[in-house]
Amino acid sequence: MSATAAPVAVARGESPSRRALRRFIRHRLALAGFLVVLTFVLVAILAPWIAPYDPIETSWSRIRRPPSELYWFGTDENGRDVLSRVIWGARASLMAGVVSVIGAVLIGVPLGLLAGLAGGWVDALISRIADAMLSIPFLILAIALAAFLGPALENAMLAIAITASPVFVRLARGMALDAKSTDWVEAARSLGNPPWRTAFVHVLPNIIPPLLVQSTLSIAEAIIAEASLSFLGLGQQPPSPSWGSMLNSAQRFLETAPWLAIAPGAAIFVVVLAFNLMGDGLRDALDPRADRR
Repeated sequence: MSATAAPVAVARGESPSRRALRRFIRHRLALAGFLVVLTFVLVAILAPWIAPYDPIETSWSRIRRPPSELYWFGTDENGRDVLSRVIWGARASLMAGVVSVIGAVLIGVPLGLLAGLAGGWVDALISRIADAMLSIPFLILAIALAAFLGPALENAMLAIAITASPVFVRLARGMALDAKSTDWVEAARSLGNPPWRTAFVHVLPNIIPPLLVQSTLSIAEAIIAEASLSFLGLGQQPPSPSWGSMLNSAQRFLETAPWLAIAPGAAIFVVVLAFNLMGDGLRDALDPRADRR
């Protein structure tokens, strides 16, 4: 689309959401990432119907069989079908990524808005706590919290949500500080709107685009964190399938049965790459300056 075509689109009354959708569709890598994510989501939802075998059924007669027509991805050390476990493991990984980021948004955005609009000691306290958490490597803090809460997928998701929340605190605080001096926020305050209404009605809608971008990128990071926690035994517990726990079991057979690590490792790589590509595309599509370039 040329630079002269953008005003034409605006003159025709094209809404910002339609322009963003058009730009996203034109972003081939982002669209490819979206289709890959959609495929994994459908696989996770339809796992009971598309998985060829029971993911937790063991069989001593088919231990560590290589990929074949019957077992496309081979079998593991307990005779379980690797393909079925990868399919069911998508549920744990995607659920951990999405639920953890939703929790991080619910924790971080209200605190960030409060810090940005309240100012003073409230802003200083929230900002210093967020800075202290951000000074610790993401995965190290998630491991520490998960170990404190105990080994379980729910505890791992809670640990990831708490660890990821400072990023959203910073984002919401920065956007709130920018909006704090705008005319519409000043007008809302002068009309007697309470601070909570000013935050959630007048400020929050204006930070939704960057929140969507950050959330998409954070899901990829949360999936890696969940796989790492499951690899260490702090996430999904056996015999329930998880990509991280599958890698943990596969490390003992890398030389004799490498297919045990290839399938879950490739799944993590592809879905994380897809979320990152989709996040980059959303960032470009939601940029209001995109049509003027």
